[in-house]
Amino acid sequence: MGKATVIPFGPQHPVLPEPLHLDLVVEDEVVIEAIPQIGFVHRGLERLVQTRDYHQFIYIAERICGICAFGHSMGYAETVEKLMGIEIPPRAEFLRAVWHELSRVHSHLLWMGLAADAFGFESLFMHCWRLRERILDLFEATTGGRVIFSVVKVGGVTRDISPDMFERFATTLSGIKGEYNQICKAFLTDASVKNRTVDVGTISQQAALDQCMVGPFARASNVNNDIRALGNGAYGALSDFKPILDSQGDCYARVKVRALEVLQSIDIINELIAQIPAGDIAVEVKGSPALGAEASNVLEQPRGECYYYARGNGTKNLERMRMRTPTSQNLAGMTTALAGCDLADVNMIVLTIDPCISCTER
Repeated sequence: MGKATVIPFGPQHPVLPEPLHLDLVVEDEVVIEAIPQIGFVHRGLERLVQTRDYHQFIYIAERICGICAFGHSMGYAETVEKLMGIEIPPRAEFLRAVWHELSRVHSHLLWMGLAADAFGFESLFMHCWRLRERILDLFEATTGGRVIFSVVKVGGVTRDISPDMFERFATTLSGIKGEYNQICKAFLTDASVKNRTVDVGTISQQAALDQCMVGPFARASNVNNDIRALGNGAYGALSDFKPILDSQGDCYARVKVRALEVLQSIDIINELIAQIPAGDIAVEVKGSPALGAEASNVLEQPRGECYYYARGNGTKNLERMRMRTPTSQNLAGMTTALAGCDLADVNMIVLTIDPCISCTER
């Protein structure tokens, strides 16, 4: 064995889409240990609950992450609604779920484009992001935004979607599904992709459970954990929801799970649109959370389970607002996947975890 060397990897690196900093302990091109360094980005968003009231803070919550923006605004709103005992109209629940699944499609397509770029398939990268643009067009037509949407509020949503627009949803998603099947085939059957991903960064089911991994990262190791299966909100109206699972636990399995989740989310959107009830889209919210009142909430973000906690103090400013994001939960699993891999595979393993440092460092 050669002498151990510590190689700094990131936070600025040509193959990293996120400012992730790792210290890699390497012997003869083999990574012995990966030590993540957290704290490169400092924003202090959670502390702003002390200077922004609970209505205003929703605009800060959705800026935790540009890709998961809708999910964070939805998760925050649901937490405050629990805190204050507010029940929103059924139509608002369905609209939130439709936008949230649309957000999952756009997040996964973005990730698949980055993965294709890492494989060296530039044309596949462009095809993934071309389809993602159509998803963003639907967001823009219904919320007015393409990254930050500001359509969720405590008590419901600020905008409705017309029947004509739902028809546009169906037409657009049907077209995307047809083209996406060809892209999906390239990801799942191409020999070059398999060469870079099969048996790389493998994590067993037991290791995934021990490390408390979440999201597609965990489901690729056959961990049956998806908050949508609890049936909260409009997800309870789904006829037969089953999480996408794979038992291999390697980079290829993580690619496969995300690729198939895109098709699943499109089907979920169509099913929700077919059942969406008529009625109001919001209720009026007055007053403040009670002193000492506490509430927590979990939401299945595109990257995995996100936990929210809020505590009131009798004023319009919350005493505490805390988010535990999926990436912060998956960092331990990432270091497990990196241990023993070839140095050349580090970027691929990190990419298949789909880290979001913006989410993690709040």
